[in-house]
Amino acid sequence: MTLRPDERQAMRMAADLAVGFRAGVGTSRVAQALRPDDVVSRFDAPLAEAVAPAAEVIERLAQDAADGLHGHPSARFFGYVCGGSMPVGVAADHLVSAWGQNSPSSWHSPAVAALEQTMSRWCLELLCLPPESGVGVVTGATAANTQAIMADRHGLLKRRGWDVEAQGLFGAPEFPVLIGADAHKAPLDRLRHAGLGADRAIRVATDDQGRMRTDALDAALAACDAPPLVVLQAGQINTGAFDPFGEIIPLVHDRGGWVHVDGAFGLWLQVVPELREMLDGVEQADSWAVDLHKWSSAPYDAGLCIVRDRAALVASMSARGDYLPTASEHWDPSDSVMALSGRARGVPSHAILQHLRKTGLRELVSRHCRLARRVAERLSREPGIEVLNEVVSNQVILACRSDARTEALLAEVQRRGRVYPSHGEWRGRKVIRVSVINYAVQEEDVDLLVEEIISARRGIA
Repeated sequence: MTLRPDERQAMRMAADLAVGFRAGVGTSRVAQALRPDDVVSRFDAPLAEAVAPAAEVIERLAQDAADGLHGHPSARFFGYVCGGSMPVGVAADHLVSAWGQNSPSSWHSPAVAALEQTMSRWCLELLCLPPESGVGVVTGATAANTQAIMADRHGLLKRRGWDVEAQGLFGAPEFPVLIGADAHKAPLDRLRHAGLGADRAIRVATDDQGRMRTDALDAALAACDAPPLVVLQAGQINTGAFDPFGEIIPLVHDRGGWVHVDGAFGLWLQVVPELREMLDGVEQADSWAVDLHKWSSAPYDAGLCIVRDRAALVASMSARGDYLPTASEHWDPSDSVMALSGRARGVPSHAILQHLRKTGLRELVSRHCRLARRVAERLSREPGIEVLNEVVSNQVILACRSDARTEALLAEVQRRGRVYPSHGEWRGRKVIRVSVINYAVQEEDVDLLVEEIISARRGIA
């Protein structure tokens, strides 16, 4: 099969347009110019009958989408915990799309399986997690948390003589689920998806930074009538705080329970030796979820589900069709993920880690944490602005004297469009949340953020 001239032109045009978009991210507004209602009419048209030239489709697509795109890759985007898609990963992602491989099958795509297996092994080493763990390369922390909780569910019920994959949850022995009162909504939703019920989870009291209190957990464990599943967090979404893993995990294991850690971004602090103490004991857990599109700056659609007992992960996920060849003794991606088809989403992360190596990733995480402290230190000196958290990682939350002032300040900063922090809520107060995690962010970017916030606050005072 050969590419037609218009197909070749379309692929080259897309590459040029992609480079042009990324080159302009640093100088353009961070916020999108239009909202959904303003954009939808450009695309919501009847599907025409005749075939259109491929290059024409790509050119029109880029043109119509331009002012409806947010500046997520910008070093001045502080709104969500997203790494901004490092260019080497984006380049590798172009290859992934062009290769068109069905990655879950190592038999049909051995190169992809080898790339993802190596990347997974590198991540286990970087995150200081047990090397024998099973790893599934998934779409992000959402899928990673879901799969890990399902594997934990399998392990807890297997110990009680119940095969949940064969027998389902109807009539299964019940077990408690414990989670911190300030846990992110994501793992609660994953409990729902795993059939365990979000509202059944027992909320355990936390301290002023959102860390689970050991004494509160101990009391909750004493009330459990069966070995529980306990969900902990490495990096509270607002404060960036970490649960006391070294104290909590042994308590849970002493009662025969399993521990899952939602470490979407916080687990990456393991790559910096001087920051590891905040994660002391996290390696004792039974499963972990981590995003690759956060601190490792992969393009969206990448995360890792990690389970200490690989057999539990495989039992929960593997669903080989009769038409698929039996793999050799080598690791097969489909054994560790829900899907039997999917893109080679681990390849961009392989390229990024091969590019950064240990030194580059360590510098990246360390720099972001240092810059977050810089933001907090400067803003805490501004009258009328209060920094509400101990800055232990990359997250900073701040507020004004009233919710109305906080909301007005954020709206003004976002309206100006030079930087983009986002909203949040903490302990009943509206807050402005700053996430310092973009791969390209430097001192001048966070200084501009501080100047914009201070200027906007003085303008609305």
